Amino acid sequence: MLLLLLAGLAQPAMAERIEIAPQPVTEWKSVYGQVETRDTVPARARIGGTVAALEVTEGDRVESGARIAMIEDQKLGFRIDALDARLGALRARLETAQSELARGEQLIERGVITSQRLETLQTEVDVIRGEISGVEADRLSVEQQIAEGEVLAPEAGIVLTVPLSVGSVVVPGEAAATVGGGGVFLRLAVPERHAGDLAEGDEIEIGGEGKTRRGRLAKLYPQIAGGRVQADVEVEGLDDAFVGRRVPVRLPVGTREAVLVPEAALSRAGGLDFVTVETPDGPLRRTVVPGAGVTRDGTEWREILTGLRPGDVVVTGDE
Repeated sequence: MLLLLLAGLAQPAMAERIEIAPQPVTEWKSVYGQVETRDTVPARARIGGTVAALEVTEGDRVESGARIAMIEDQKLGFRIDALDARLGALRARLETAQSELARGEQLIERGVITSQRLETLQTEVDVIRGEISGVEADRLSVEQQIAEGEVLAPEAGIVLTVPLSVGSVVVPGEAAATVGGGGVFLRLAVPERHAGDLAEGDEIEIGGEGKTRRGRLAKLYPQIAGGRVQADVEVEGLDDAFVGRRVPVRLPVGTREAVLVPEAALSRAGGLDFVTVETPDGPLRRTVVPGAGVTRDGTEWREILTGLRPGDVVVTGDE
């Protein structure tokens, strides 16, 4: 029994025969993609003035609503002081007018003054109260302007640029920083001759860093500029440490027919590549010129440029 088992193990593996037929192979175009943030939003100053504080620098990560800079306008402080002085004077006038009104109410009961005089005193009190309300509203408006000196992050993300420094003079609407948020993607500039071969949803290959990853073509832009079409690619886990970094990308731009054989069917001797084919006279080693490798369903295949024809039967393994 042991001898039979050993004899079975000693037998060579059965040869496999594959009939050659043209197979579709994807044509790839190598380009470079640039890492971009989905949203690039400037954090703008809402008032003019001088930058009194700067809280961030390039590369910092911020949350939505975080303070980026503080802008001060000294004129607003002077306006607050002027309004406070007016409020003090009006409140003193109101106190006097209210005293006069209270005295008039006592005198009218004795018949010393007329009701017309009392109405005049009441009107004066109402007018002063109205003036106080107007000045207080003006003061709240100036306080709001001072509060708007805070430049806030428009959304969560990474600070890309900070064109200001402490002491810089800014005008309303000027950008104090640029924030990139919403995640990152790859932006491509594809030659226009390949535009018709691309479609949203196509799978692409991203190289670099010693490994290949796959992404999805998320958007094709309709406008052609400089002979190139812009496209956005979504890639899971794309590194956002360096916005603007260039990454090699391969795009599927078409298909062609090719002759493929398993990698194991190739052998090399004397600097030449051989494939064993089935002939009427038995297996024959034929010289071939191999091309690029292709991976399909986890199996490595090699394109054969010359040496094989459709209909040939390739023999792999040992007879």
